[in-house]
Amino acid sequence: MGFVSKLADEFKQFALRGNVIDLAVGVVIGTAFTKIVNSLVSNLILPPLNLLTSKFGFNFANWAYTIRTESPKLDAKGEMVKDAAGRPEMLVQDYPILKYGPFIETVVDFLLISIAIFLFVKAINAAKKRLDTAKTPDPVPEPSEEILLLRQIRDSLAEKK
Repeated sequence: MGFVSKLADEFKQFALRGNVIDLAVGVVIGTAFTKIVNSLVSNLILPPLNLLTSKFGFNFANWAYTIRTESPKLDAKGEMVKDAAGRPEMLVQDYPILKYGPFIETVVDFLLISIAIFLFVKAINAAKKRLDTAKTPDPVPEPSEEILLLRQIRDSLAEKK
């Protein structure tokens, strides 16, 4: 029982540390932020991009490496359909083996999401910088050499008295 209670105490210390709680808050906020960015990309950026790419005949979703397969054509009863010579009619189909189009689409989505996040963070940092500069008071200017010299004369006269 001592080992389990010691392990429970160590876990409690680990779980209640500030770093773990900060990480949990970051994950929750990151999840919410991901929803915002995904909505931005899928609802505002991708529709015009899809319209543009469809005008030029690009449709990444259908891009794939295919092989051509032949199989006997079947009728409604499930029997092979034969031609006039008695040979079975063959049904020729393209079977996709490597669907690289959806991968390219995912990479494009990632790049768009990355750009959106970059611009969003950049805007937040610029706003934060403006707020920080507005809060800090103007620095006191350095006194001129004449003022410094007058202060030295004043201090030396005070020492003589």
